[in-house]
Amino acid sequence: MAGNELFGWARIVTELPRVYYERQRNALRRMPWVDVLLVVGVSGLVLGLIGLVGEVAGPSRPSVQIDLSPWALPTYAFYSLARGLVAFGLSIAFTLAYGYWAARDRAAERLLVPLLDILQSIPVLGFMPGIVLALVALFPGANVGLELAAVIMIFTGQVWNMAFSFYHSLRSIPQDLRECAAVYRLNWWQRFRWVEVPFSMVGLVWNGMMSMAGGWFFLMINEAFVLGDRDFRLPGIGAYMSVAVARGNVPAMLWAIVAMVLMIVVLDQLLWRPVVVWAQKFRSEDVGPGQRMTSWLTEWLRRSGLLTALFRLRQGRKRPSTGNRSGGARGSTEPRRVGLGHRVSVVLLGALLVALLVGVVKLVHVLHDVRISQWAGITGAALVTLGRVLASTALGTLWALPAGLAIGLSPRLSRLLQPVVQVMASFPAPMLFPMVIAGLALTGVSLGWGSIVLMLLGTQWYILFNVVAGATAIPGDLKEAAEVCRIRGWRRCRSLYLPAVFPYLVTGWVTAAGGAWNASIVSEYVMYKGRTLVTWGLGARISQAAAAADFPQLAGSITVMALVVVLFNRLVWHRCYAVAEQRFSLSK
Repeated sequence: MAGNELFGWARIVTELPRVYYERQRNALRRMPWVDVLLVVGVSGLVLGLIGLVGEVAGPSRPSVQIDLSPWALPTYAFYSLARGLVAFGLSIAFTLAYGYWAARDRAAERLLVPLLDILQSIPVLGFMPGIVLALVALFPGANVGLELAAVIMIFTGQVWNMAFSFYHSLRSIPQDLRECAAVYRLNWWQRFRWVEVPFSMVGLVWNGMMSMAGGWFFLMINEAFVLGDRDFRLPGIGAYMSVAVARGNVPAMLWAIVAMVLMIVVLDQLLWRPVVVWAQKFRSEDVGPGQRMTSWLTEWLRRSGLLTALFRLRQGRKRPSTGNRSGGARGSTEPRRVGLGHRVSVVLLGALLVALLVGVVKLVHVLHDVRISQWAGITGAALVTLGRVLASTALGTLWALPAGLAIGLSPRLSRLLQPVVQVMASFPAPMLFPMVIAGLALTGVSLGWGSIVLMLLGTQWYILFNVVAGATAIPGDLKEAAEVCRIRGWRRCRSLYLPAVFPYLVTGWVTAAGGAWNASIVSEYVMYKGRTLVTWGLGARISQAAAAADFPQLAGSITVMALVVVLFNRLVWHRCYAVAEQRFSLSK
């Protein structure tokens, strides 16, 4: 089978020039500039990947000297972008597997959803020490370990928002779609491919954009991490900005901001805009011709003779299947597959429980060195940080809810503002902290109150993107019914828009609050002009413990943060989810 596949691809490569020439020979008077740009772009990407592979596989260096020249920024930006995209690929795979498992297996759901709450609440500094030290020790003579650690750290900043979105989308699939799947006797893979993933696609795409932005938030920490007297640093735009801030080099900081903005704009136009346009075909209702989104990149690629020739050759390799694909045949094997899936779920759940038990035993051993007085201080700091988290979430909702409704309900605004919002959301907020701190100092605002503003810079976008996804998914027939009944203004907002986006808004609140907890480690402990600004809070205690390599204090602070987050989720957010599913779900 592998030989046939290899032979097929070899035939495509050999036949591609002939098919391409036959397509273009009637249009030789015009230059195929789209194909030229495509070849140049792919060649540049390949060369960049070769350089990155050489950097990853190169020998381990005790320290990396970051060049603050602006000419080094293109290379650094490419390295950071490559790490972010690899982490995003891992996030997609984890989201589909974890979300599906939690939504389909009720027994596993009781463990997986609270575990997702805990994982979301653990800041990047909670994962980093153990992962960095373990991977560096695993690859002592190369940079592979440190590169893998950076990718995993970016992954931990991306994945939780996507996993929550996919899980709750699967839980809210309309009953008529479930009944159609049952009538046609679709097996688990067909339901997953043709019903569950398509229904979840709009929310998954918008949350994917927000997750990518969440991965950039801690880029300065992921690429320049200090643990005690050890400095783990990788070449990248995050390390560039970290060194520039530490030296107080304002021109270098400005160059880093410009490079980051350009990278985000390019990523938005070459990746996110085409993906958003593509995701519109998964909406559960038809979109009028005047409302369809467009992308200049997809329009250009349709003119490519190379891609058209490749597509035709690939289509020519497909042969009609002669196997029995009747519903009865599929139905006859479904009980066996369901039983196999249940057994696999039980085995995986048992392995997860064993791993968690081992982790708890080791955690208890580390926490044994934390004194009672320290526990009291940690608890008081957690309550203070909780107040800041709720304040930043409330402030973010005040503007993100109306703005998200406006963008999601208007294709024109979505087309105009999506790149702007994507740039603002994806930009690592810690890069702006020096300017915000300077502004707070001029106005006489202390870091205790100013840390709320710093948290808001990174968490408000979770609310905005979820509201946009919810507004985009509102069926057109409900809008038309409201127009026919002459329900306008505030009455339409109160009776249609707010109930329709409420499930998405709750997801935005949960992920925004989780992001605020994570942001507390850089909002309550800030490096500014060679000085360290600290305010009382749990995030500051975690940052101080990591800087001092005080592992018992670090483990105790992270444990309390996880407990507070899980308890608040159980008492508040999950009740909001229950209200959303019972009263405001469009599938009821």
